Amino acid sequence: MRSIKVLVADDDKNICELLRLYLEKEGYNVRLAYDGEEALGYVSDFRPDLILLDVMMPKADGWQVLKELRRESRIPVIMITAKGQTYDKVLGLELGADDYITKPFDMQELLARVKAVLRRTSDLVGEEGSVVEFDKLQINIGNYEVRIDGKVIDMPPKELELLYFLAKNPNKVFTRDQLLDKVWGFEYFGDSRTIDVHIKRLRQKLEGVSDRWELKTVWGVGYKFEASV
Repeated sequence: MRSIKVLVADDDKNICELLRLYLEKEGYNVRLAYDGEEALGYVSDFRPDLILLDVMMPKADGWQVLKELRRESRIPVIMITAKGQTYDKVLGLELGADDYITKPFDMQELLARVKAVLRRTSDLVGEEGSVVEFDKLQINIGNYEVRIDGKVIDMPPKELELLYFLAKNPNKVFTRDQLLDKVWGFEYFGDSRTIDVHIKRLRQKLEGVSDRWELKTVWGVGYKFEASV
């Protein structure tokens, strides 16, 4: 059984070496990158299973790397940065990050988050080939494809995963925190507006498709995928 590959991208070489030490002790195969361009180069060369990505890096910062990565890859990403403002956390999630941790961080907490993100990713892989279908709508989690009336709709990974989760549990209400936990794979305390943003984008893409289902707001609680029986 091959070891899980983790790419650490941070311009602080001391942090990189510390992360390598702890991750290798846990059995991970680790590669280090010290700037954004080098990190993107390793994505195709090293083919990591997970990326620990710092925001403030030379040549290309973490946001640029994440944007580029999400154009063609669903590799799970944990953002690591000194910035702790809510805006930065929400931005990271909206761009497609799977988790977010701020410096200075507790190494055991980071390792726990790594395991949680990998577990969530493994759960999705376990559902490969699973398709959820409703009137004029098909969501295939195996190839990350959404079709409306047979036509493929462009949809970022996190939007698709959120829609898949809600549609897989029709007529069940979930709070924003529950959705962050289930879809992003961790408990995120604080501003949960990222869910509202993703729901808004999904509604724009799904508006008027069918009168037999809809993404519905349950005021004071959260959201649900309401479908007629």
